[in-house]
Formats: sequence, structure tokens, C-alpha cells
Amino acid sequence: MPSCFILSPSRRFTYTFILHPFIFILSSPPQFQQTKDFNPVPPVPGFLAGGGISPVLTPTGNVDAVTLRGATTAWIPDQQLPYSLAWSLSYQREIHKNYALEVRYLGTRGIHLLTQNQINVQPRVTNTPGGSLPTFLTAPSQTAINGLGTSLADITARSRILPAFAAAGFTSNITAFLANGNSTYHGGSAQLTRRMTKALQFSGAYTYSHLIDDTTAEVFSTVLTPRRVQDFQNLRPERADSALDRRHRFVFSGLYDLPFWRKSSNSLVRHSLGGWSLAGILSFESGEKGTVLSGIDSNLNGDRAPDRTILNLAGAIGTASTVVPLLRTCTLFNSDGTCALSNSARTVAYLATNPSAQYIQAGNGAFANSGRNTLKLPGIRNLDVSFFKNIPFTESKKIQLRADFFNVFNHAQYTPGSIDSVDPVTTTGVGSVNTINAGTLNLFNQPGQIFSSHPRVIQLALRLDF
Repeated sequence: MPSCFILSPSRRFTYTFILHPFIFILSSPPQFQQTKDFNPVPPVPGFLAGGGISPVLTPTGNVDAVTLRGATTAWIPDQQLPYSLAWSLSYQREIHKNYALEVRYLGTRGIHLLTQNQINVQPRVTNTPGGSLPTFLTAPSQTAINGLGTSLADITARSRILPAFAAAGFTSNITAFLANGNSTYHGGSAQLTRRMTKALQFSGAYTYSHLIDDTTAEVFSTVLTPRRVQDFQNLRPERADSALDRRHRFVFSGLYDLPFWRKSSNSLVRHSLGGWSLAGILSFESGEKGTVLSGIDSNLNGDRAPDRTILNLAGAIGTASTVVPLLRTCTLFNSDGTCALSNSARTVAYLATNPSAQYIQAGNGAFANSGRNTLKLPGIRNLDVSFFKNIPFTESKKIQLRADFFNVFNHAQYTPGSIDSVDPVTTTGVGSVNTINAGTLNLFNQPGQIFSSHPRVIQLALRLDF
């Protein structure tokens, strides 16, 4: 329950504890997601009169238990209600009658958040001796390459299905939404507000905050952060800065009634040129963070969602490199002189094409050790301005003339999403900015080549208020 401690008419501290339920994700048991097609030729007389398609869903084809287990691709666990805990502490003070200052701390914790998981899948690649293929920054000798014991074929031969599920016949990837995600937010803010006096009012607010979570986009709402974890059996490495984390945010908004010709003795001048107002919103915000991806299934768990990269701590910030496989010397040949061994059997390591890069692509069978949301994208520095004039013609009705200038200085802001509104944004091509791919490597960390510059937009409007 909220509690409030009154210190004086101008000072107040508030502590709030909230238990807040969220809405379940819309889902239904697999047996209710089947469809039946009925297109008889010729038409069946009395089809609808006889009840049409039966409401009882029955499996088609081979219905033995082994086949059904192997075809199972989804599971709905017992639902746990996601909820959040929130607490805050604020200090408010009135200054010189026309100003109000508020300093606030806010904390929240999300519990039982949904994560998209494939419950029976494990990575073939492990961070253990012989569990993965090494990646070199400088080329080793062929003798050293030949001495490496584990090949890509050895790793591929491992099972990606957990033994217990495989023994029971569940051999397909089984996707489920588990309530095992968590988030933590801490934020401090200060706001100064001036009420409307002498035709001027404004409000300025700054927030410093940090949001950490282990799941953000479990329904594939963005390609800048994966919708599924990298290792379905280990959620701990997913804990990192959230894709929604905005460390710094400053917003200043103001309204000023322009004094020009407002009190002119000439009625025509007063009504046509006077009575205009100027409003503006100035905002600065830290950029979104994206997860750098290798663009391939590096850990060979069969998941189409790409895995992360290898982090080179000595690399140049914000740069990336692809890799080339290192192959053992062929020891078995065909009659025509070609190597009888597959490249998979000979691949034992990888070599970075750019050893000075910060992010190194994790090749098939390599262990990706970078975290989520480590690539910082450009932030927002934006000013929107509006001129408007209200023309009353009855006590409760008025016409408003206005001109709105979004991004008035036409400042290029190559950020994902929108800078001053909430609009749907297509994700086509966006993944090139955070994915290491040989074909689009020149687009990596080049937001100016991917996102809109959000150019100036001018909008003229005539509005009737009643």
C-alpha cells in the first residue's frame, strides 16, 4: 500500500510498494491450433445440415505414440503470472511561488517475465576443453593446426537434444514460453517546473537510469536483440543491459505567449497578428543498444536465431571481423588425387580476417563469449517547435491555426525507431547494423547506411476545438 510522510506544505517524501499483474501472452494448447481443410469434389449434399466439420480434432495419418512424440514442437507449461515490484522516494519543494522542484528515485523489479525457450535443446558447443573450436587472431603453423584434436565433424556428431527427451522420442525442437525471466531498474530524476506566469511556462527534467534484464523481445519485435536465448539450458549469460536501457534522458518543454501586437489598438492587427504562441520540446537521449550477432548457428543447437560473437578485448571499439576455417592437412585421398576427407572433418579452428576488430564472428563450432546489447547505437538530439494561434468564436468553441516543425534544425539522427512519436518501423535490412556477415560487413555499425536520418517535417494544420 502507498504511504506518504508529510514534512511541511512544501516538502514530501513518498515510498510506494506495488504488486502489479501483467497480461498473459495469448496462447492455446497445441490441440486447439490444428486446422482441417474440407473441399470435396463433387460437393457433399447436406454437408452443413449434417453438422459440417466435426469439432473433435483427431490426428491424421500415423497416430502411434512414437510418431506423435517426434512431431511435437510446442509445449505450454503451467502458467506463472509475471508481476513487478516498484518502490520510489521523492522530494518536492516550491521555489519562489512560481517554481516547483522534484527529485525522485524509482526502482522496479520484474519477476517471472516470459522467455522464449526450446526446452529440449542443448548446444553442441561447450566452453570446456575440446568442447569448441578455437579462433586465432594470428595464423598458427600448419603443424599446430594438425595437432588440434577436435574437428567440426566431431562437434556436429554430438546430440543437440537432451538425452532424457531423446530417449522418450521427443526429437524435434519443442518451443515454450517460460516464466523465468527477470529485470531490474533503478533511476534517479530531477524536474524543475515553472507554472504559467507572465505568459511563460516550462518544465525541464533529467533522468539517469539503468535497466538490466535477461529477456526483452521474446516475441521477435526487433532484430537488434534476439528473441531467444543463446543457450536454452543456461539463462545466466543473458543477463545484461536491456535493449530498452536509456542511461541518460533530458527533456525540456516550454510554452510562451508571444507579446507582439497582442494589445494593439488596431482590431485587425490584434486579431490577425496578435495572440500567437510558441511551444517547443528539446530532448536528448542515450542510444539503444544492439546485440552483435555472428549471423549463423555457431553453437550448432539447430536454432535459426543467430548466435553472438567472440569478444576481442584489445580490438578497436565498434569494429567487426569475419573468420576463415583452418583445415588439417589431408591424409586420405581419392583415386583422382582429391582429398577423401570432408572439410567438416578437417576444420579444427578459425582465423580472424581482421585481428584488430572488437567483435570476431564465431564460426560453426566456435564458442561465442560476448554478451547481449553491447553495441551502442546513436542517440537522440532533437528539437520540435510549434507556432499556433487560437481564434475563439463562441464561449466554448475556437479555431486553432498551427504550424509544427519536427526536427526543426534538420539534424541527422540515425537511430532505430522514431525520435518524436511512436510509429511502426519496418525491420527489413536493420539486422545488417549488428550482424557480422561477409556480404554486408561494410554495413556493420554503420547506422547512417541503415536507419533514416529523420529529416525535418513541417506540418500545417487548421483545427476546430469544441
